[in-house]
Amino acid sequence: MGPGGEQVGVVATGVALKLAQDADLDLVEVAPAARPPVAKLMDFGKYKYESDMKAREARRKQANTLLKEIRFRLKIDPHDYATKKGHVERFLAAGDKVKVMIMFRGREQSRPEAGVRLLQRLADDVAELGFVESMPKQDGRNMTMVLGPVKKKSEAKSEQRKRSAEVNAQRKTKSEVKAERRAAEGQPEPEEAPEVASEQAPEPTVSESGAGASGPKPGPKPGPRQG
Repeated sequence: MGPGGEQVGVVATGVALKLAQDADLDLVEVAPAARPPVAKLMDFGKYKYESDMKAREARRKQANTLLKEIRFRLKIDPHDYATKKGHVERFLAAGDKVKVMIMFRGREQSRPEAGVRLLQRLADDVAELGFVESMPKQDGRNMTMVLGPVKKKSEAKSEQRKRSAEVNAQRKTKSEVKAERRAAEGQPEPEEAPEVASEQAPEPTVSESGAGASGPKPGPKPGPRQG
């Protein structure tokens, strides 16, 4: 291939290298297994950079859907049910699938219809976020059902980033809140106190004769007179 993409036919390797050198391009082999091998004149550094950028962008946009798992007991109290239902909703909202498992104990295995009712109840409660991808089926002591997210992983992440940006835009600093409160109450803005240079009292000076600013220092006390 020539520099502009036009086909130039079969040429010798030396001629192709000369063409690449004249065009200040690289001779890149694109189909080495072909007979004869196929090469292309291109700026390999630019091609490598653009390929890396495309791969990086694809990895950034790629969203892997995970399969989360959560377990229920057939006899589950309302508080535990609400807690685990919240986990399922959080997983589905993030764009992940959820495998819900009911573990039977003892004679509970003879009541599969109760497990189906519990799973169907959960599916109805989270219908806004997920749908039943795999219907309930019993496997020994366990019964499983798979819920799929209504929104794709990429859409969930995009909405999450949008909500975070809106929350950050609505946040206000403490100074802004105080300023709005003062404006609502009609209070003037506080003025900054002027800086005042503090003057220190001059230290007392001592003259060469030993007298300070407050007068001469007292001399030594006279001792007892000798007779």
